[in-house]
Amino acid sequence: MTQSKLGSEVGGGVVRASTGIGLALVVLATLFWSTSGLFINLIVDGSGISAIALAFWRDLTTFLCLLGGLAAIKPGLLRVHRADLPWLAAMGGIGIGTFHVLWNTTVLINGVGISTVLQCNSPVFVTVFAWLLWREPLTWRKWAAIALAGIGTILIARPGALTGAQLTALGLSTALAASLAYSGITLFTKKLTGSYEPWTILVYAFGFAALALAPFQIGRPLPGSISSVAVGAFLALVLITTIMGYLTYTTGLRRIQASVASIVATSEVPFASLLGYVFLAERMDGWQILGAGLVVSGVILLSLNGWRPRLKVR
Repeated sequence: MTQSKLGSEVGGGVVRASTGIGLALVVLATLFWSTSGLFINLIVDGSGISAIALAFWRDLTTFLCLLGGLAAIKPGLLRVHRADLPWLAAMGGIGIGTFHVLWNTTVLINGVGISTVLQCNSPVFVTVFAWLLWREPLTWRKWAAIALAGIGTILIARPGALTGAQLTALGLSTALAASLAYSGITLFTKKLTGSYEPWTILVYAFGFAALALAPFQIGRPLPGSISSVAVGAFLALVLITTIMGYLTYTTGLRRIQASVASIVATSEVPFASLLGYVFLAERMDGWQILGAGLVVSGVILLSLNGWRPRLKVR
Protein backbone atom coordinates (compact mmCIF):
# COMPACT_ATOMS: atom_id res chain seq x y z
CA MET A 1 0.00 0.00 0.00
CA THR A 2 1.40 3.40 -0.97
CA GLN A 3 1.95 6.13 1.58
CA SER A 4 -0.56 8.37 -0.19
CA LYS A 5 -3.25 5.70 -0.14
CA LEU A 6 -2.52 4.86 3.49
CA GLY A 7 -2.77 8.53 4.45
CA SER A 8 -6.07 8.82 2.62
CA GLU A 9 -7.52 5.82 4.46
CA VAL A 10 -6.28 7.04 7.83
CA GLY A 11 -7.60 10.55 7.15
CA GLY A 12 -10.95 9.18 6.06
CA GLY A 13 -11.12 7.12 9.26
CA VAL A 14 -10.48 10.24 11.33
CA VAL A 15 -13.24 12.11 9.49
CA ARG A 16 -15.70 9.24 10.01
CA ALA A 17 -14.84 8.95 13.70
CA SER A 18 -15.19 12.71 14.24
CA THR A 19 -18.50 12.78 12.38
CA GLY A 20 -19.82 9.83 14.37
CA ILE A 21 -18.96 11.58 17.62
CA GLY A 22 -20.67 14.74 16.38
CA LEU A 23 -23.84 12.87 15.51
CA ALA A 24 -23.86 11.10 18.88
CA LEU A 25 -23.45 14.40 20.74
CA VAL A 26 -26.35 16.01 18.86
CA VAL A 27 -28.58 13.03 19.61
CA LEU A 28 -27.57 13.24 23.28
CA ALA A 29 -28.42 16.96 23.24
CA THR A 30 -31.91 16.20 21.95
CA LEU A 31 -32.35 13.72 24.79
CA PHE A 32 -31.64 16.53 27.26
CA TRP A 33 -33.88 18.96 25.36
CA SER A 34 -36.76 16.51 25.26
CA THR A 35 -37.26 17.12 29.00
CA SER A 36 -38.11 20.78 28.35
CA GLY A 37 -41.89 20.45 27.96
CA LEU A 38 -42.21 18.31 31.08
CA PHE A 39 -40.24 20.77 33.25
CA ILE A 40 -41.96 23.86 31.81
CA ASN A 41 -45.41 22.48 32.61
CA LEU A 42 -44.34 21.60 36.17
CA ILE A 43 -42.89 25.09 36.70
CA VAL A 44 -45.93 26.95 35.37
CA ASP A 45 -48.37 24.70 37.26
CA GLY A 46 -46.44 25.24 40.49
CA SER A 47 -45.84 28.98 40.19
CA GLY A 48 -48.06 30.61 37.56
CA ILE A 49 -45.02 32.34 36.05
CA SER A 50 -45.41 33.88 32.57
CA ALA A 51 -43.63 32.61 29.45
CA ILE A 52 -41.40 35.70 29.21
CA ALA A 53 -40.51 35.67 32.91
CA LEU A 54 -39.62 31.98 32.80
CA ALA A 55 -37.40 32.55 29.76
CA PHE A 56 -35.63 35.45 31.49
CA TRP A 57 -34.95 33.66 34.77
CA ARG A 58 -33.91 30.50 32.92
CA ASP A 59 -31.38 32.39 30.80
CA LEU A 60 -30.11 34.55 33.67
CA THR A 61 -29.63 31.57 36.00
CA THR A 62 -27.87 29.62 33.25
CA PHE A 63 -25.57 32.59 32.58
CA LEU A 64 -24.68 33.00 36.26
CA CYS A 65 -23.93 29.27 36.63
CA LEU A 66 -21.69 29.26 33.55
CA LEU A 67 -19.97 32.52 34.49
CA GLY A 68 -19.27 31.39 38.04
CA GLY A 69 -17.96 28.02 36.87
CA LEU A 70 -15.63 29.45 34.23
CA ALA A 71 -14.37 32.26 36.49
CA ALA A 72 -13.45 29.71 39.15
CA ILE A 73 -12.05 26.93 36.96
CA LYS A 74 -10.77 28.42 33.69
CA PRO A 75 -11.13 32.22 33.49
CA GLY A 76 -9.11 32.35 30.26
CA LEU A 77 -12.15 31.02 28.40
CA LEU A 78 -13.99 34.27 29.14
CA ARG A 79 -11.84 36.20 26.66
CA VAL A 80 -13.36 36.86 23.23
CA HIS A 81 -12.52 39.11 20.29
CA ARG A 82 -14.44 42.37 20.14
CA ALA A 83 -15.36 41.69 16.52
CA ASP A 84 -17.25 38.54 17.59
CA LEU A 85 -19.44 40.27 20.17
CA PRO A 86 -22.17 41.14 17.60
CA TRP A 87 -22.40 37.45 16.64
CA LEU A 88 -22.60 36.39 20.29
CA ALA A 89 -25.22 39.09 20.94
CA ALA A 90 -27.25 37.90 17.95
CA MET A 91 -27.06 34.29 19.10
CA GLY A 92 -28.17 35.26 22.60
CA GLY A 93 -30.77 37.93 21.89
CA ILE A 94 -32.21 36.81 18.56
CA GLY A 95 -31.59 33.09 18.97
CA ILE A 96 -31.75 31.85 22.55
CA GLY A 97 -33.71 34.65 24.23
CA THR A 98 -36.37 34.93 21.53
CA PHE A 99 -36.58 31.18 21.10
CA HIS A 100 -37.13 30.50 24.80
CA VAL A 101 -39.97 33.04 24.98
CA LEU A 102 -41.63 31.65 21.85
CA TRP A 103 -41.05 28.04 22.90
CA ASN A 104 -42.55 28.58 26.35
CA THR A 105 -45.52 30.31 24.72
CA THR A 106 -46.15 27.63 22.11
CA VAL A 107 -45.90 24.84 24.72
CA LEU A 108 -48.51 26.59 26.86
CA ILE A 109 -50.79 27.33 23.86
CA ASN A 110 -50.39 24.17 21.78
CA GLY A 111 -49.07 21.57 24.20
CA VAL A 112 -45.78 19.70 23.93
CA GLY A 113 -46.84 17.36 21.11
CA ILE A 114 -47.94 19.88 18.49
CA SER A 115 -45.13 22.28 19.45
CA THR A 116 -42.53 19.58 18.91
CA VAL A 117 -44.09 18.66 15.56
CA LEU A 118 -43.95 22.21 14.23
CA GLN A 119 -40.42 22.62 15.59
CA CYS A 120 -39.32 20.16 12.93
CA ASN A 121 -39.63 22.91 10.33
CA SER A 122 -36.30 24.16 11.65
CA PRO A 123 -34.13 21.74 9.60
CA VAL A 124 -35.60 23.18 6.40
CA PHE A 125 -34.71 26.72 7.47
CA VAL A 126 -31.21 25.70 8.56
CA THR A 127 -30.52 23.66 5.42
CA VAL A 128 -31.51 26.54 3.14
CA PHE A 129 -29.67 29.22 5.13
CA ALA A 130 -26.55 27.04 5.47
CA TRP A 131 -26.55 26.65 1.69
CA LEU A 132 -26.91 30.41 1.19
CA LEU A 133 -24.30 31.38 3.80
CA TRP A 134 -21.69 28.62 3.60
CA ARG A 135 -22.64 26.68 0.48
CA GLU A 136 -23.29 23.50 2.41
CA PRO A 137 -24.43 21.04 -0.29
CA LEU A 138 -28.15 20.35 -0.70
CA THR A 139 -27.83 16.58 -1.07
CA TRP A 140 -30.67 14.15 -1.65
CA ARG A 141 -29.81 12.48 1.66
CA LYS A 142 -30.55 15.69 3.54
CA TRP A 143 -33.90 16.22 1.85
CA ALA A 144 -34.79 12.55 2.31
CA ALA A 145 -33.86 12.75 6.00
CA ILE A 146 -35.99 15.89 6.39
CA ALA A 147 -38.92 14.10 4.74
CA LEU A 148 -38.54 11.02 6.96
CA ALA A 149 -38.22 13.15 10.09
CA GLY A 150 -41.19 15.31 9.12
CA ILE A 151 -43.51 12.38 8.36
CA GLY A 152 -42.35 10.53 11.46
CA THR A 153 -42.92 13.57 13.64
CA ILE A 154 -46.46 14.06 12.32
CA LEU A 155 -47.25 10.39 13.05
CA ILE A 156 -45.87 10.66 16.59
CA ALA A 157 -47.61 13.86 17.63
CA ARG A 158 -50.38 14.27 15.07
CA PRO A 159 -53.22 16.49 16.30
CA GLY A 160 -55.76 13.66 16.05
CA ALA A 161 -53.77 11.63 18.55
CA LEU A 162 -53.71 14.42 21.14
CA THR A 163 -56.86 14.54 23.21
CA GLY A 164 -58.47 17.97 23.11
CA ALA A 165 -55.62 19.55 21.14
CA GLN A 166 -56.57 22.29 18.69
CA LEU A 167 -54.19 24.33 16.57
CA THR A 168 -55.19 27.99 16.26
CA ALA A 169 -53.75 30.66 13.96
CA LEU A 170 -51.94 32.18 16.96
CA GLY A 171 -50.60 28.79 17.98
CA LEU A 172 -49.38 28.03 14.46
CA SER A 173 -47.67 31.40 13.96
CA THR A 174 -46.01 31.24 17.39
CA ALA A 175 -44.72 27.72 16.79
CA LEU A 176 -43.33 28.58 13.34
CA ALA A 177 -41.66 31.70 14.76
CA ALA A 178 -40.09 29.53 17.46
CA SER A 179 -38.84 27.16 14.77
CA LEU A 180 -37.25 30.04 12.86
CA ALA A 181 -35.60 31.39 16.04
CA TYR A 182 -34.30 27.92 16.84
CA SER A 183 -32.69 27.70 13.40
CA GLY A 184 -30.87 30.93 14.24
CA ILE A 185 -29.29 29.25 17.27
CA THR A 186 -27.81 26.54 15.06
CA LEU A 187 -26.53 28.99 12.44
CA PHE A 188 -24.96 31.43 14.90
CA THR A 189 -23.41 28.59 16.90
CA LYS A 190 -21.87 27.09 13.77
CA LYS A 191 -20.39 30.48 12.91
CA LEU A 192 -18.66 30.68 16.31
CA THR A 193 -17.60 27.09 16.98
CA GLY A 194 -14.43 27.40 14.90
CA SER A 195 -13.09 30.18 17.12
CA TYR A 196 -14.18 29.36 20.67
CA GLU A 197 -14.80 26.54 23.10
CA PRO A 198 -18.48 25.63 23.70
CA TRP A 199 -18.34 26.99 27.26
CA THR A 200 -17.22 30.41 26.00
CA ILE A 201 -19.97 30.61 23.38
CA LEU A 202 -22.68 29.62 25.84
CA VAL A 203 -21.73 31.96 28.69
CA TYR A 204 -21.85 34.99 26.40
CA ALA A 205 -24.93 33.82 24.49
CA PHE A 206 -26.96 33.31 27.67
CA GLY A 207 -25.67 36.58 29.09
CA PHE A 208 -26.91 38.46 26.03
CA ALA A 209 -30.17 36.47 26.09
CA ALA A 210 -30.85 37.54 29.67
CA LEU A 211 -29.88 41.13 28.82
CA ALA A 212 -32.31 41.18 25.87
CA LEU A 213 -35.18 39.95 28.05
CA ALA A 214 -34.35 42.09 31.10
CA PRO A 215 -36.40 45.16 29.99
CA PHE A 216 -39.54 43.01 30.03
CA GLN A 217 -38.93 42.14 33.69
CA ILE A 218 -38.39 45.62 35.10
CA GLY A 219 -40.80 46.11 37.99
CA ARG A 220 -42.22 42.61 37.71
CA PRO A 221 -41.83 40.57 40.93
CA LEU A 222 -41.50 36.81 41.12
CA PRO A 223 -44.69 34.79 41.67
CA GLY A 224 -45.80 34.98 45.27
CA SER A 225 -46.26 31.24 45.77
CA ILE A 226 -43.81 28.74 44.28
CA SER A 227 -44.10 25.04 45.07
CA SER A 228 -41.09 22.88 45.86
CA VAL A 229 -41.87 20.83 42.75
CA ALA A 230 -41.63 23.97 40.61
CA VAL A 231 -38.29 24.89 42.18
CA GLY A 232 -36.91 21.41 41.51
CA ALA A 233 -38.22 21.47 37.95
CA PHE A 234 -36.61 24.88 37.36
CA LEU A 235 -33.23 23.65 38.58
CA ALA A 236 -33.55 20.61 36.32
CA LEU A 237 -34.54 22.87 33.41
CA VAL A 238 -31.36 24.92 33.90
CA LEU A 239 -28.88 22.11 34.62
CA ILE A 240 -30.20 19.25 32.46
CA THR A 241 -32.25 20.75 29.64
CA THR A 242 -30.30 23.96 29.17
CA ILE A 243 -26.65 23.60 30.21
CA MET A 244 -26.17 19.94 29.31
CA GLY A 245 -28.36 20.22 26.22
CA TYR A 246 -26.69 23.28 24.71
CA LEU A 247 -23.19 22.14 25.72
CA THR A 248 -23.47 18.79 23.95
CA TYR A 249 -25.16 20.36 20.91
CA THR A 250 -22.52 23.09 20.57
CA THR A 251 -19.75 20.51 20.92
CA GLY A 252 -21.37 18.30 18.30
CA LEU A 253 -21.69 21.22 15.87
CA ARG A 254 -17.90 21.51 15.79
CA ARG A 255 -17.76 18.15 14.01
CA ILE A 256 -20.70 18.16 11.57
CA GLN A 257 -22.51 20.52 9.22
CA ALA A 258 -25.17 22.85 10.61
CA SER A 259 -27.85 21.41 8.34
CA VAL A 260 -27.00 17.85 9.39
CA ALA A 261 -27.09 18.77 13.09
CA SER A 262 -30.49 20.41 12.69
CA ILE A 263 -31.96 17.38 10.94
CA VAL A 264 -30.52 14.96 13.50
CA ALA A 265 -32.02 17.13 16.27
CA THR A 266 -35.48 15.94 15.19
CA SER A 267 -34.67 12.82 17.22
CA GLU A 268 -36.00 14.90 20.12
CA VAL A 269 -39.50 13.87 19.05
CA PRO A 270 -39.29 10.15 19.90
CA PHE A 271 -37.42 11.02 23.10
CA ALA A 272 -40.20 13.42 24.14
CA SER A 273 -42.84 10.82 23.29
CA LEU A 274 -41.02 8.22 25.38
CA LEU A 275 -40.80 10.57 28.36
CA GLY A 276 -44.51 11.30 28.01
CA TYR A 277 -45.22 7.57 28.02
CA VAL A 278 -43.05 6.91 31.09
CA PHE A 279 -43.85 9.94 33.26
CA LEU A 280 -47.24 11.13 32.03
CA ALA A 281 -48.77 7.74 31.15
CA GLU A 282 -49.27 8.82 27.54
CA ARG A 283 -49.87 5.70 25.45
CA MET A 284 -47.92 5.25 22.21
CA ASP A 285 -49.99 3.61 19.48
CA GLY A 286 -48.74 1.74 16.43
CA TRP A 287 -48.61 4.85 14.23
CA GLN A 288 -46.52 6.69 16.82
CA ILE A 289 -44.08 3.80 17.06
CA LEU A 290 -43.81 3.82 13.25
CA GLY A 291 -43.21 7.57 13.35
CA ALA A 292 -40.39 7.15 15.84
CA GLY A 293 -38.85 4.58 13.53
CA LEU A 294 -38.99 7.02 10.59
CA VAL A 295 -37.26 9.75 12.60
CA VAL A 296 -34.51 7.32 13.61
CA SER A 297 -34.24 6.21 9.97
CA GLY A 298 -33.57 9.80 8.94
CA VAL A 299 -30.76 10.03 11.49
CA ILE A 300 -29.28 6.75 10.27
CA LEU A 301 -29.47 7.92 6.66
CA LEU A 302 -27.32 10.93 7.51
CA SER A 303 -24.76 8.73 9.21
CA LEU A 304 -24.02 6.86 5.98
CA ASN A 305 -20.87 7.59 4.02
CA GLY A 306 -22.52 9.33 1.09
CA TRP A 307 -22.82 12.83 2.60
CA ARG A 308 -19.47 12.93 4.38
CA PRO A 309 -16.74 15.19 3.08
CA ARG A 310 -13.72 13.37 1.69
CA LEU A 311 -10.18 14.48 2.42
CA LYS A 312 -7.94 15.26 -0.49
CA VAL A 313 -4.40 13.92 -0.23
CA ARG A 314 -1.81 15.78 -2.23
